[in-house]
Amino acid sequence: MTSQPFKRSLALLARYLQPQWLKTLLMALMLLLSIALQLYNPRILSSFIDATATHGISTDLIWLALLFICMTIITKLATVVSNYLCENVSWTATNLMRNDLLSHLLTLDQQFHKEHTSGELLERIDGDVNVLANFFSQFIVLLPFHALLLIGMLISLTIINWLLGCVLGLYCVAVVGFLVWMRRPAPNRWRIADQARADLFGFLGEAFSALEDVRPNGGTPYIWQHFYQHFQRWYTTTCKAGWSGGSPWIISQHLFRLGGIVGLVLGAYLWTRGLATPGTVYLIFSYSSLLMQPLEQLQWQIQDLQQAQASIQRIDQLLLHSSSLKNGTGKMPASGPLELSFEHVTFGYTPERPIFKDLSLTLPAGHVLGLVGRTGSGKTTMARLLFRMYDPQEGAIKLNGVALTEMHLPDLRRRLGLITQDVQLFNASVRDNLTFFNTAIQDETILQAFQKVGLYDWYSTLPRGLETKIGNGEYGLSAGEAQLLAFVRSLLAQPDLIILDEASSRLDPLSEQRLEQAIEQLFTGRTGIIIAHRLATLEHVSDILVLEDGNIIEFGSRAELMASPNSHFARLLQLELEAGAMLV
Repeated sequence: MTSQPFKRSLALLARYLQPQWLKTLLMALMLLLSIALQLYNPRILSSFIDATATHGISTDLIWLALLFICMTIITKLATVVSNYLCENVSWTATNLMRNDLLSHLLTLDQQFHKEHTSGELLERIDGDVNVLANFFSQFIVLLPFHALLLIGMLISLTIINWLLGCVLGLYCVAVVGFLVWMRRPAPNRWRIADQARADLFGFLGEAFSALEDVRPNGGTPYIWQHFYQHFQRWYTTTCKAGWSGGSPWIISQHLFRLGGIVGLVLGAYLWTRGLATPGTVYLIFSYSSLLMQPLEQLQWQIQDLQQAQASIQRIDQLLLHSSSLKNGTGKMPASGPLELSFEHVTFGYTPERPIFKDLSLTLPAGHVLGLVGRTGSGKTTMARLLFRMYDPQEGAIKLNGVALTEMHLPDLRRRLGLITQDVQLFNASVRDNLTFFNTAIQDETILQAFQKVGLYDWYSTLPRGLETKIGNGEYGLSAGEAQLLAFVRSLLAQPDLIILDEASSRLDPLSEQRLEQAIEQLFTGRTGIIIAHRLATLEHVSDILVLEDGNIIEFGSRAELMASPNSHFARLLQLELEAGAMLV
């Protein structure tokens, strides 16, 4: 057991148990009471045996029996209360840990999330923390409990006879040392098994999210083959880690039985020498048998600690992983439409392969920019940079003259809005989907937004109004309706700059006409960017930017570019019109 994981374990304890100090204190008191009663109850039976052997049947036996029954009931009650408090403290602590992990993951940059699948991260948050739930509820409480019980029994045996205490004490030290030595390889094996489990769930998450593409294109055999490979690796590594604790368990069972035999032999020896009464012999046998219970529990707690060490190390890897995106000083541009400027920006997802090289442009406040170019030209990358999913390697991006890196990330993203072609709907009510669970937004505000984007007629058909479940719920949506709901979301969020990233690429002509009204409402009093392949969707823009391989081919007023027959945009528009005429 290395010192670093143990220190991290103590740090986790201090962080998540300190807010629950009162319940933890009560839990400790219940456990101390239980220890005292478990040490006292065998003495009652010892007195009962001696009284029977000396005086026969008497009223003292009745009182001793009643006392034993009462103490047993109190012991059970103390055990129930302490177990309840253990579980309560444990789940409260681990739920707080889940919250911290999720909050931390949401702050990490996009590069991190590209390198780790959602299934893997879910397994970290749930699977690893579940292991720590047992660590908090069992190891942290029961290890001291059983250690104190063990010490108490050894002291009691030493009081009876010093030989008993020395022999059984040395025996316990030998058993514990042997079990710790036998379990040395277990933490690394559990860490490998946990990673294999995370990889399995990561693969399953990817497979389920891609079912619409996998099944029609005959990818099911690939899914089965790789599922089997991931599952086989997880099963094999888990079995190997389990066997690393199984062998010590088998051996320990024989050692525990041997401990009971040693206690019985020593008790018989003292009785034959006249140094112990029959009741004392029973007391020795009872304590020596009970002595094995803490030892048996301690070996399981050692295994739990080894599993917890692996989980703690993996959780530490997440918590210690810091985002490359740092919060600024909190400087913010004035409210209202934002002026956007790229100043000598150089950026690549890998520095050796830049997408933008020394890119500069300025979009005046209140203007709407049409962003066009071939696939891979850098259109979506520009939007990601604007939202600070990534930071450029060189140069600066500014809003009203304030660099994005000077702003707090949450404040920056509240000033921006993004609507993509893939609208994410939650399995929740219409209201929650539109407000992102913000209860401060009034129903009247939502209905006004429906009117603005032309969705009020659709709203009138909902069986339960704003409480109707959508997503995977009771009411389905077409692609056009989902897209318009995304427009309502942006209207409710009231951003100062909005980006439409291919927002109409999957819509039929009728839905696209309804979208035109929504776009007009959305960009009123705001700066906007429309990323589009179909140039016909750029009727609302005031400026056009044409990108190719990360370079600006053309940038200027839409009206001027359309009027110039030599402009790149005019040629693209003419080609699109000719292609449409050929289809007709």
